Amino acid sequence: MKYNKLIDHTLLKADATEEQIRKLCAEAKEHNFASVCVNPCFVPLASYLLADTDVLVCTVIGFPLGANATEAKVMETDIAIQDGAEEIDMVLNVSQLKAKNDLYVFNEILRIKQMCGELTLKVILETCLLTPEEIKRACEISVKAGADFVKTSTGFSTGGATVEAVKLMRETVGPHVGVKASGGVRTNEDLKKMVAAGANRIGTSSGPAII
Repeated sequence: MKYNKLIDHTLLKADATEEQIRKLCAEAKEHNFASVCVNPCFVPLASYLLADTDVLVCTVIGFPLGANATEAKVMETDIAIQDGAEEIDMVLNVSQLKAKNDLYVFNEILRIKQMCGELTLKVILETCLLTPEEIKRACEISVKAGADFVKTSTGFSTGGATVEAVKLMRETVGPHVGVKASGGVRTNEDLKKMVAAGANRIGTSSGPAII
C-alpha cells in the first residue's frame, strides 16, 4: 500500500499565509500525496501550483460549522469548482441531523453532489458531536445522496478522528464508499490504526512527517 496516496495534505488554519500554501503544495508534489486540502480562497493558487502533477486540489464547503444555508453551500461549491477544486469536503448540517430532519440533510448533500458531478464529494460528519446512532444515520443519508466519502472531522471542533468512529462508518457505508479519517492523525502509527479500522483517505497536516 502506498501511504502517500492516502494523504490529503491539509492546511485550513484561519491565519494560513500564501507562503505556507506554497510550501504545502511543494511538499505535496515532493511526496506525491493524493491532494492538498485548502480553504476556498487558496484554490486558484493551489490549482496553479499543482497543474503539472497528479496531486488533486481539495477544498472545504460550509467550513467549519456546516450551519450555512444550503444555497450558500451550493454556490460556494460552484465557485470552488470554477476556481479549480477537484475534490469537495462539505460539512454536514449537524443541527438538522440532531433534529432528525433527515430530508433536509439528504437534499443538501444531494444538491452539492449534483454540483460536483463526477468530482469527489466527501461529507464531514463531525463525529465528536454525534452519538453512534447519529453517525450511522449520517452515513446512511450521505450514501443515499450520492456522496463518495464520509469524513470524520473538521479538526476544529471538540475532537478528531477515533478508531471507533472510523470502524462504525466503514461498517455502515460498506466497501464501495470511501471513509476519510481527519483530525489528530499525526504519526505513522496513527495512520496505520485508521487504515486498519477502515479508512482509505487520511486528512492531516503532518503528511511529510508520517511518510
